[in-house]
Amino acid sequence: MDAVARTGSGSGRTPRPQKSKAGWNLLGLLVFVTAGFPVYWMLNTAFKPAKDAIDPDPSLLPTGLTLSNFSRALDIADFWGPVGRSLVVSLSVVAIGVVVGTLAALAISRFAFRGRKVVIVGILAVQMVPLVAMIIPVFLLLNDLDQYDKLSGLIITYLTFILPFTVWTLRGFIVNIPKELEEAAMVDGCSPTGAFLRVVFPLLAPGMVATSVYAFIQAWNEYLYALMLLSQKNQTATVWLGNFTTKHGTEYAPMMAGSTMMAVPIVVLFLLVQRKMAAGLTAGAVKG
Repeated sequence: MDAVARTGSGSGRTPRPQKSKAGWNLLGLLVFVTAGFPVYWMLNTAFKPAKDAIDPDPSLLPTGLTLSNFSRALDIADFWGPVGRSLVVSLSVVAIGVVVGTLAALAISRFAFRGRKVVIVGILAVQMVPLVAMIIPVFLLLNDLDQYDKLSGLIITYLTFILPFTVWTLRGFIVNIPKELEEAAMVDGCSPTGAFLRVVFPLLAPGMVATSVYAFIQAWNEYLYALMLLSQKNQTATVWLGNFTTKHGTEYAPMMAGSTMMAVPIVVLFLLVQRKMAAGLTAGAVKG
């Protein structure tokens, strides 16, 4: 009887995990719909006729498909020039930011030096400064350095707010890599540099990929500094979208078509690195 009672009570508790799982699934679905609806609406507007884009009673489902908005987006102003400049700026920021950020994060994580805590606090403090508050100082500084209206000046500017996050994020990944792995490699004959390249670097790859994606997205989508520091002939892709707003109004359908084309590099980047974005590859590397 006791065994039957225990079995019955156990079977009575099984629906609770199922209900909990269903609740989490429902919450995840809600988050997905909330986050994905703007993307869906952008695509829907990009492919619908221009007259339907300004309909006061829009339809959630596509009413018709057309590619004329993309032709209009390409004809309204130069597209490939701004996209090429955005790619140059974004890739440069990613390359410099990841290299410098990795070295800085390694120094903060692995070496004890005077002022180490001050550096960490300073990295956090820099991220709290609003970007809008630095526009005038950055403008004056770049003007004195003869970097105004140059892509190199914009790259330097982006690094000022991307590097702190890069250093802080990579520091978290490096701290989670046990020192015992490096020590074991050096016991086997590796130099400190060789231990980093052969042991730490492969385990740090997911963190570097995730940080690179963040840096690329931030540099690619940044608008304010690109607008203030570059002239129209050197404008980037985000500033290029402003060409759809004129004194006669805003062409929403071509603008959404342009936004869709701008989103393609981000989507391609995610497809290329999605398998590398998982963290925690060092779990269980050291026992005890």
